[in-house]
Amino acid sequence: MVEQIKPQLSVAWIEHIKEIPKQEWDNLAKPLETPFLEWEWLNNIETSHSAVPRAGWQPCHLTVWRARKLIAAAPLYIKGHSYGEFVFDHQWADLSYRLGIPYYPKMLGMTPFTPAVGYRFLIDPREDEEQITEIMVAAIDQFCDRHKISGCHFLFVDPDWKSVVEKYGYTPWMHHSYIWQNKDFGSFDDYLKVFNANQRRNIKRERKKVVNAELDVKVFTGEEIPRNFYPLIHRFYSSTCDKFWGGSKYLTRKFFEQLYPNYSDRVLLVAAFSANNDRRPVGMSFCLHKDEKLYGRYWGCFDEYDCLHFEACYYKPIEWAINNGVKMFDPGAGGRHKRRRGFPATPNHSLHRFYDPRMLKIIRAYIAQINEMEAQEIEAINNDLPFSKREIKLEI
Repeated sequence: MVEQIKPQLSVAWIEHIKEIPKQEWDNLAKPLETPFLEWEWLNNIETSHSAVPRAGWQPCHLTVWRARKLIAAAPLYIKGHSYGEFVFDHQWADLSYRLGIPYYPKMLGMTPFTPAVGYRFLIDPREDEEQITEIMVAAIDQFCDRHKISGCHFLFVDPDWKSVVEKYGYTPWMHHSYIWQNKDFGSFDDYLKVFNANQRRNIKRERKKVVNAELDVKVFTGEEIPRNFYPLIHRFYSSTCDKFWGGSKYLTRKFFEQLYPNYSDRVLLVAAFSANNDRRPVGMSFCLHKDEKLYGRYWGCFDEYDCLHFEACYYKPIEWAINNGVKMFDPGAGGRHKRRRGFPATPNHSLHRFYDPRMLKIIRAYIAQINEMEAQEIEAINNDLPFSKREIKLEI
């Protein structure tokens, strides 16, 4: 379906990202800091049958064309539930149903199953961003009205993009992630110096336990990663899901296998080997990197090794980040363990637009109070970090 907007400009809704040439999409996505809006990652999620209608994720991507040239795009999904989003709006859904308003289906803008900041519209920098954004927002409004969709929600948005979209009636909701920042550390020992003496001893003790267990922990990137490690990532991922998340596995084995070879340059694996077997990892963490940013995604271990989780998911990636000039490390969802290891709580935002005036009125009446409570929680968390008194001021 193509709707004419003005001479030379047209809007198209695309059901599968593979309908769009990879190069054209990546001309818009590759300049961004996030790797999660690139064609290879999004296409893999769809073609691996991870984000598909039967799983409650119906791709419905918005594109803008000037003649036959792609000048803007937005990865969007029609959702029949709120799973796999990591922004927990179940209370909003309950409120909606109490008012007699269907909450689903809803439109969602994010990279599926990926709680990492950076979502935004992809717009050719040579175009008028304000004009194209207005066209895209209007197209979303028209689509939602036509298909009786309750609202549109953008999650984990790019901080610079947040203010651009707010003026179109989107309400910001504050959350927090745990983000490590490289304060020009020259070594892992420099990183340790930010902690108080007790926590420095704890971290050293945790790393020593891994050594004493006769585990060799190595980092693999790009072409260094053996091809047979990719299906192994899925086994570790599945094992963790079964142990801790009630078997909620969103990504298929095919997804991990298809990362090779076209997305290998973004992948970083931290693999632990036992002294008894130096070929097959006993545990592994799966990360992605792009320029000065590193993202932790999944972890797994078949047998229990004391403190291996901390080594594979935090300390070894931090060590690699310091040695490779990485400035920011987002280790993924959750935070109980992270804040004790130098990951301060850092605000992020989602943006929400409800089309029913009753929902809109209630949310707007209370969102400022909700956001203030979130800001207070962030402050409380960061006031309790195990940093030394000489630690530099947090930048959040």
